[in-house]
Amino acid sequence: MAVSDIYGIIYIHFLVVLFGVCIGSFLNVVIYRLPKGIFLSKSRSMCPACEKTLGPLDLVPIFSYLFLKGRCRHCGARISPRYLLVELFCALLAAASFVRFGFDLKTLVVFGVSVILLAVALIDHDTMEIPDSLSIAIIPFAVGAIWIWRDVPLLERAIGLVTVSLPMLLIAFIIKDAFGGGDIKLMAVCGFLLGWQVTLAAFFIALLTGGVYGIYLRRSGKLKKGAHFAFGPHLCAGVAVSLFFGADIVRLYLSLYPGL
Repeated sequence: MAVSDIYGIIYIHFLVVLFGVCIGSFLNVVIYRLPKGIFLSKSRSMCPACEKTLGPLDLVPIFSYLFLKGRCRHCGARISPRYLLVELFCALLAAASFVRFGFDLKTLVVFGVSVILLAVALIDHDTMEIPDSLSIAIIPFAVGAIWIWRDVPLLERAIGLVTVSLPMLLIAFIIKDAFGGGDIKLMAVCGFLLGWQVTLAAFFIALLTGGVYGIYLRRSGKLKKGAHFAFGPHLCAGVAVSLFFGADIVRLYLSLYPGL
């Protein structure tokens, strides 16, 4: 491989990561404003502590946080490191999507949905609610997937719409607060996106991670008997993993049972 080709590859990956960081910066605004009912375009960003409007130098992704040492330039209030972590994680998602799918529309779909799932996970963790607008935001990607992932028939997508969401709805009727409405709507949309087989894999991952986390909370005394914790982050993790490796997981499972 020529040196120019290596430089070209490095440059492309740099642009991908930079794009991910910028999206992560915007996502921080969504995560902060959406639960508070603040329009994204209503006003400029400001410090939550002193309410001073932030200037351009305060809003440079990653570098502003590092340069200001995690504190507001005006009042010195501590800035949550989660802002930095969200930007870094979005950069990682962008790079992972590009490495996995390359120059393909699948890259945009996987990255776009993953970013929305990250917002869902963090908002649900903070508020125990999943905004309907975020589930709706996945719908264009789910519809586009019909033409992008042609190996998943439309019937499988239609079944995926209810394969997890309907049992969740029934369980929620039987057991109070077993699942929230936001969880059910999210899995309906993601079920259409993934198809029923991969949706089952996503839900299994969510049950596994959620179960382990629930046991940890109970054993550590952080979750009292009868109390609930946000299950949305685990659903998001399951769907995100399945976006990247769902088909491989299903094939691996079926290979263990050749008769199926």
